[in-house]
Amino acid sequence: MYNFVYETPTKVYFGKDEELKVGKILKEFAPKKVLLHYGGQSAKKSGLLDRVKQALDDEKISYVELGGVVANPELSLVRKGIALCLAEGVDFVLAVGGGSVMDSAKDIANGAANPEIDVWDFSLGKCVPEKTLKKGAILTLSAAGSEMSNSCVITNTETGEKRGYGCTANRMNFAIENPELTYTVSPYQTACGAVDIAMHTIERYFCEGEDTYLTDAIAEAVIKSVMRAGKDCLADPYNYEARANMMWASSLAHNGLTQCGRNFMLVVHQLEHEVSGMYPEVAHGAGLAALWCSWARYVYEANIPRWLQYAANVWNLDIDYEHPKKTIEAAIDMQEQYYASIGMPINLKSLGVREEDLETLTLNCTRNRTRNLPGYRPLEYEDILNIYRMAYE
Repeated sequence: MYNFVYETPTKVYFGKDEELKVGKILKEFAPKKVLLHYGGQSAKKSGLLDRVKQALDDEKISYVELGGVVANPELSLVRKGIALCLAEGVDFVLAVGGGSVMDSAKDIANGAANPEIDVWDFSLGKCVPEKTLKKGAILTLSAAGSEMSNSCVITNTETGEKRGYGCTANRMNFAIENPELTYTVSPYQTACGAVDIAMHTIERYFCEGEDTYLTDAIAEAVIKSVMRAGKDCLADPYNYEARANMMWASSLAHNGLTQCGRNFMLVVHQLEHEVSGMYPEVAHGAGLAALWCSWARYVYEANIPRWLQYAANVWNLDIDYEHPKKTIEAAIDMQEQYYASIGMPINLKSLGVREEDLETLTLNCTRNRTRNLPGYRPLEYEDILNIYRMAYE
């Protein structure tokens, strides 16, 4: 087990009607003015935004609004939010929505606290935010896990780049998680969320590290629980227990718990970011589903014991020790069948990706052949191109 630092500074308020407490929760931070940040019309139509405003009004908390966050949050709106915060004297950012809204809120908070720095430099890894505004979230979509993660992913539509960065400044001060707020999430987005949540931990599971049986057991439980919850949510969108387990899995899968003692690099996420960066209409979870099985088939021989453990403990397969590859390939096939069963794509072609763009995706992912992706089997330019090609068919 490798050395690690485990940090979870986010206070979680979980359960029915917890969002009604947001005014009193915010009052503890004595904000001068809050930026209320959200996405499209769903927060308005559901009445959630009105309830949040009323809670802030009840505590006499001043706020300004900024909506318009899209599925892959855009740098242009982040810049608009930073300017608004500076003009209005905002010192707290409240995100009402899913991962895209939360990531946009994080970047705005970092940019507003460090106005002398171009906020895109954080995404490019040129520097790390030394300061940030305080921030919180009311979660309306179980997927990204941004409510408890140190991650922030932003798309620069001018350059077609989608970049993520992790740092302590990205941690939310609090997260409000009411599973009932996800009842009206569409089946497609629910399925995308199930893929994304599980993938946050599946990818950690296959990062380098040994003798992490406690972390492994937690990871296996999260993976199996979210795949079960995803199915149950699709069968009955108003199943509170399924929505609750999926929401809590979202937080646990990406807050660092399931990587303790292991190295950390979400390789398939890196592959997918290039896809949805070039094709913004592609939902992140759908892109992951289209890529993961091809990546798995390409790399599994680099660590047969690890993949056999996954096959046995996650998919309950009996190990054929004379033909171990058959057991692993059966597990990958079962995961692919799961994706298909919940309406997720299993290739890039079905997402509208053009074959002639695969080399450009590879160049972007390797930063023009200057970067390899780490792991039991490190991926160079040709490896990444081969995976994109496998995933296209």
